[in-house]
Amino acid sequence: MNNGFFRKLAVDNMKRNNKSYIPYILTCIVTITVFYIMKSLSLNPCFETMIGIDTINYFMQLGSIAAFLFSLVFLLYSNSFLIKRRKKEWGIFNILGMERRHIAKTLAWETCYVFTISLIAGLILGIALDKVMFLLIVKVVRGTVTLGFFVSFQAIITTVLLFTFIFIVIYIYSMCQIRISNPIGLLHESNAGEREPKANTLLAYLGVIFIGCGYGISIIIDKPISKAAPYLSCAVLLVMIGTYMFFTASSIFFLKMLRKRKNYYYKTKHFISVSNLIYRMKQNAVGLANICILSTATLVMLSSTSSLIFGMDEIIQTQYPNDFNIYSDETDLMRSEESFGYIRRLQKNMNLNISAETYYKYLTIPTVNKEGSFYPVSADGISGEKNEANLSFITLSDYNTVMGTDKTLGTNEVMVYSNRKAFHYDTLKIFDKQYAVKEKLGNAIGNGVIAADESNSYMVVVPDMEVNQLYKLQKRELGDLASNICYFYGFNSDADKTEQKEFYYALMDAFTKCEYQGTLESKADAQAEQMGEYGGFFFIGIFLGTLFLASTVLIIYYKQISEGNDDRERFAIMQKVGMSKQEVKSSIRSQVRTVFFLPLIIAGIHVIAAFPMISRLLLKLNLNNTGLYIRCTAVSFLVFAVVYMVIYYLTAKIYYNIVNK
Repeated sequence: MNNGFFRKLAVDNMKRNNKSYIPYILTCIVTITVFYIMKSLSLNPCFETMIGIDTINYFMQLGSIAAFLFSLVFLLYSNSFLIKRRKKEWGIFNILGMERRHIAKTLAWETCYVFTISLIAGLILGIALDKVMFLLIVKVVRGTVTLGFFVSFQAIITTVLLFTFIFIVIYIYSMCQIRISNPIGLLHESNAGEREPKANTLLAYLGVIFIGCGYGISIIIDKPISKAAPYLSCAVLLVMIGTYMFFTASSIFFLKMLRKRKNYYYKTKHFISVSNLIYRMKQNAVGLANICILSTATLVMLSSTSSLIFGMDEIIQTQYPNDFNIYSDETDLMRSEESFGYIRRLQKNMNLNISAETYYKYLTIPTVNKEGSFYPVSADGISGEKNEANLSFITLSDYNTVMGTDKTLGTNEVMVYSNRKAFHYDTLKIFDKQYAVKEKLGNAIGNGVIAADESNSYMVVVPDMEVNQLYKLQKRELGDLASNICYFYGFNSDADKTEQKEFYYALMDAFTKCEYQGTLESKADAQAEQMGEYGGFFFIGIFLGTLFLASTVLIIYYKQISEGNDDRERFAIMQKVGMSKQEVKSSIRSQVRTVFFLPLIIAGIHVIAAFPMISRLLLKLNLNNTGLYIRCTAVSFLVFAVVYMVIYYLTAKIYYNIVNK
């Protein structure tokens, strides 16, 4: 047998098994396309002049690594479906005289053809879509479009090398499966069934307990996201393990409970579907769990990243309330006034038009909250406390001036604005002083430092003399660890972004030379960096979400084909003993719906349980609009459910056609 024979046999095999190979090749193309685009975008020189693109490049590099690792695992998993369907065919070849080395050569040619088709199509599609994705990123980060068409040869070489490695691993894995089987085993293995699995009650309860513990951690843990990361990682791991346990044991336990309900079980469509599901749930459990976890990952990525994109303007406005924000940490008031005076002189010298100014002082005291009694600690000592809270005290006169109000306060009265958690107390106690909460404010003075605070921060408006009194009390208790009174100066400008950036750079240069103690911020300068950061999140979510969705579709498709082939003979026998085609169709519909929609329902429950965890992550990124996240999650779930139902309709039709052959 020469190589020409094996090449022709490989082509014939692929044509004969086109219903399995075409979806597999399409998935390979998608994974190669996604990887190439991520790698190419991270190397695109057109980004070099854009502020904030370092963040996007970083996320694209991370995304390309994640895409490669996922592609390796998933393509191996998908290939296992192909191997199972082909084992009978290989067994026949072996019995007819082909040796294992001949099958190996045929399989090598098949792998080469799949690899070549997938790589060429994936790279062509990736190169074509690369410019589109570049334009989308520029649009999101509000950059300037550059003319020209960039093709990254480094990205092409990297893609070729890494996916060559993946397909070599796939080929070796396939050969190992053939070598450990004998001809008779290969002939019958694709049709091999399983005995009815026993309901493992312990594993079923453990699955529910694991999922419940994961949910509990997500809901109960109230620490800031940076300090709760180990707990949340544990929650994700528990839910994933619990999901596999649920589909492996709890689903069998549940189906056997249905079988015991005679009024439900002894109906034609339920009798057939429940019996079939019990019989094969063990072998399908991992596939269903994979669908559930991939669906959850897709929904979480799409909902959270879309929330960031749609809430981007709100986030930037919250963090940068003015075009220019100066936070002075100078302990000497005269030094701060000199700094602000220099800023005003520079405004005149550079002809920067000022439209509005804001000036006030405030004192932030880190505390631990115990039922409305706030105990001051140093900034280092607060780390890790569950009830940590930063109290920012502002004078009543400054509040009225900035907000344009005429509110009044008694001697021991305050007004409180909550930045994170609601303030539920009628009094506020700190040091030896107790204040009555006269009003809980719905909005407050813009302050990016306070808004970006990850802990439960509160802005407290006090009578004018109280800020200095509180500073003295804090100084007496904490000594050198006490925080200083800060001075804020913010202003807006009618100048365009270029002029604003020029002023900001000149100001930064001057303040660096005079060793100014404080923070200078420009909304125009910071906006591009923020756009890059959240744009990076968004595109990682879109790319990986697309990859996960394609993987979900392929798993479902192969699952339906595999089950259809397994059930064909069973339904044929049932029809011969009197079961009508309508009853067959009804039974199939009941069976497919039960299995098909269970992962979607569980994924929806997972997303709801993850809501507190994702909300805290978004708070870390300064998105405090819970309503927006809920809307984005709801829309993402509805869109995903529609796509899922389309997949259901198409694959159920394929399943029915296979069964009725």
